[in-house]
Amino acid sequence: MKVLVTCPPMLKAIDELRYLFEEKGIELITPDVVQVLTEEELIEILPGVDAWIIGDDPATERVFTAGKNGKLRAAVKWGVGVDNVDFAACEKLGIPIQNTPRMFGNEVADMAMAYFTGLARDSYRVDREVRKGNWIKPPGMSTTEKTVALIGLGDIGLATARRLKGFDVKINAYDPFTSLNAENAGVDQILEFPEGLGEADFVIITCALTPSSHHLINEKSIELMKDGVKIINVSRGGLIDEPALIAALKSGKVSAAGLDVFEVEPLPKDSELRQFEYCIFGTHNGSNTKEAVIRASHRAIDILFGFLGLKEV
Repeated sequence: MKVLVTCPPMLKAIDELRYLFEEKGIELITPDVVQVLTEEELIEILPGVDAWIIGDDPATERVFTAGKNGKLRAAVKWGVGVDNVDFAACEKLGIPIQNTPRMFGNEVADMAMAYFTGLARDSYRVDREVRKGNWIKPPGMSTTEKTVALIGLGDIGLATARRLKGFDVKINAYDPFTSLNAENAGVDQILEFPEGLGEADFVIITCALTPSSHHLINEKSIELMKDGVKIINVSRGGLIDEPALIAALKSGKVSAAGLDVFEVEPLPKDSELRQFEYCIFGTHNGSNTKEAVIRASHRAIDILFGFLGLKEV
């Protein structure tokens, strides 16, 4: 039996996990993946494996069909986000599949706070200038009594709200799917987007990417925001219309952005986003701590072994 793993964080920790597969007599297929494999690469590999632990790869109907025409029997989406996976195709093809929810709320929230404090105090730019031999002292922004628009009250959003409360900010939250009230969510109020968006000094995006949330941050919603607003995205790149954000950064409507994710990843070398020195950029790495990776990988393996009829880990 063969299992393909294409999730980069899990691949980096694979030596700590290999014994779980060896105990079952499973051969691991571990390609060199920086971010994702292409459809064509997956179509070439999948027919020869029994199961697949998916990262952010294009897990399309075409890819799953190629696997089903071969040996593929089951798949698990490592992590929370599922926007890259065609679950309907799996159902049609009879391929059992599941993700690993509620694994990274605290870790991604920590990253959101790194961007929050970094943008408020310009600390990342200071670091870059000191390394160049310069000694700059830019005036920062006090966070006390500022307003945060928190978009998404899932696991990550709730963890972010808990952390934000320590900064004495007002939190206006948005989530049409939450069953929580403001008190239970740990926020000041839950509004219907984009109500009250113009009050926010920071907009922090922690929601899932769905057809209804695609390009939620666009020219129209940015226009409603306060001049000089700071935008943070630790969820999915497709939640922001990047040309609209670039235009707002150029005009000063948005003073800076902290982006762990982008519409195209890795961020293209010719992306105009690279020109804005006050922005902070990441590599879609918010969930990647040693502890969280092992935790999520064990969960993914446990689910996969269940699908394959093997004893649980």
